[in-house]
Amino acid sequence: MHSAPSSRSGGIVSVLAVAGIVGSLMQTLVVPLVGELPRLLDADAADTSWVITVTLLVGAVATPVVGKLGDLYGKRRMMLACSVPLVAGSVVCALAGSLIPMIAGRGLQGLGVGMIPLGVSALRDLLPPQRVGPAIALMSSSMGIGGALGLPIAAAVAEYADWRMLFWGSAALSLLVALLIWLLVPVTPAHGRGRLDAGGALGLGVGLVCLLLGVSKGAEWGWTSGTTLGLLGAAVVVLLLWGLWELRVRDPLVDLRTTARPQVLLTNVASVLVGFAMYAQSLVVMQILQLPESTGYGLGQSMLAAGLWLAPSGLMMMAVSGLGARLSAARGPRTSLFTGALVIAVGYGSAFALMGAPWGLMVAGSVGSMGVGLAYGAMPALIMGAVPQRETASANSFNTLMRSIGTSASAAVVGLILSQMTVTTGGHVLPSEPGFRTALLVGCGVALVAALVTLTLPRRAAEPAAAQPAAKPTTQPTTTPAVPVRIGHEELGPWRDAFRTPALAQVTAEPEDAELTRLRAENAELRAENAELRRELDVLMRGVSAWVQNLAGRTN
Repeated sequence: MHSAPSSRSGGIVSVLAVAGIVGSLMQTLVVPLVGELPRLLDADAADTSWVITVTLLVGAVATPVVGKLGDLYGKRRMMLACSVPLVAGSVVCALAGSLIPMIAGRGLQGLGVGMIPLGVSALRDLLPPQRVGPAIALMSSSMGIGGALGLPIAAAVAEYADWRMLFWGSAALSLLVALLIWLLVPVTPAHGRGRLDAGGALGLGVGLVCLLLGVSKGAEWGWTSGTTLGLLGAAVVVLLLWGLWELRVRDPLVDLRTTARPQVLLTNVASVLVGFAMYAQSLVVMQILQLPESTGYGLGQSMLAAGLWLAPSGLMMMAVSGLGARLSAARGPRTSLFTGALVIAVGYGSAFALMGAPWGLMVAGSVGSMGVGLAYGAMPALIMGAVPQRETASANSFNTLMRSIGTSASAAVVGLILSQMTVTTGGHVLPSEPGFRTALLVGCGVALVAALVTLTLPRRAAEPAAAQPAAKPTTQPTTTPAVPVRIGHEELGPWRDAFRTPALAQVTAEPEDAELTRLRAENAELRAENAELRRELDVLMRGVSAWVQNLAGRTN
């Protein structure tokens, strides 16, 4: 049931998009401070790197758990719950004078990352079907917008004001987002059943921590060190055991049988690859912009200037979101994802050719971001088109986790390439130009592989309509069920089912459950209204039929 009329849809989408921007902003908030953190916190550089790492780890572990809770207790409620650690973590960081409080605050901020997939999933509950596609594209692009615009803003604040203002500002933004959600976003129904799988949450958390910690710290600790190999080996064992547990438990944290459906599985694989390709380009371009000109290939830009050169890429993601929505509506999200992956590859090719000037890297980054916008807008549509409505939040959260794994793997691979292909300049060991070009080629190759994976996605019967052969008219009765008609990202069966909400369809199709009692009671009134509407429609159709017959008689 769509909780908001069309007149309120624009406000809802705007609020959720702002929430996505604020959530993604937390990941780039401290990037301008990385070099200054050892002095500010009186700690070693190796220890201060945890200020960034802990946000990644906590966000990766919390996202699938928050998504499941959103299905069980309502997405709006969990978005408000996510805003609490965002505000608290920002305040803790603003008041921190040493390393431990800063790490604790950044960990709390990582809990807020789950707000993004919750917002994407809530769109299916809150908007009319024709508005869902464009809203998903805009909400998905907000993740890139927050990252792209957050970097120059954070750099400007860090350079011209007290660094603590970064966190006081993020606290104010998080509080504003919570207030807007409370006032403008309607209550979303709780479609899920059962309870939270605590064992699955613990197993997934341990497995992800081992995996991401080994990947993100492998270059620092050494890829052949006992710590790195031990963490990666433990990740494999724990995640295998977790998978066996999820297949046996009654209410799994992640329904692996649903995740194994071809459309969901292949979309998640493509998400890992697109996440890799997106992050690899940003890593390479940012470093080339900031390296000194004396290297012969560096462009000598400050952190603030580099952030400003890359800021248009975030705006391009927003600009292309509407185009992606129209492409998905006309040709299906599979086409949008394929096109996005190809555009990302073109962005890498542009960077390879234009890396000698800041404006060239700005153009290349904007082209790549256009591809990311197309791809990110299509992924939630593909996921939600293949899972029951009661699992949309957890499925989208798992997809977001796949992107995070892709970005982590990208950081590790690019870091390994640049650390092995170096040049000594002025007594400093720096990544060489061949190293950067190799990293660009790897990113381009991964984007092309993502496009190939997308081609293996199953074609939906409803996409596109033009590809289906025209049916011959017939007067013979048939027992073949009506083919669903695709409207945006929703599907409707025969006309009499067009007035039935997805929640009502679930209640009539699934066994009774105690947690659905309230939903069934609410749907009883809706069922009566639908019956009355169908009776009125039948009266109208009989009147039209009588008028046509009368007109035909007069003509004869």
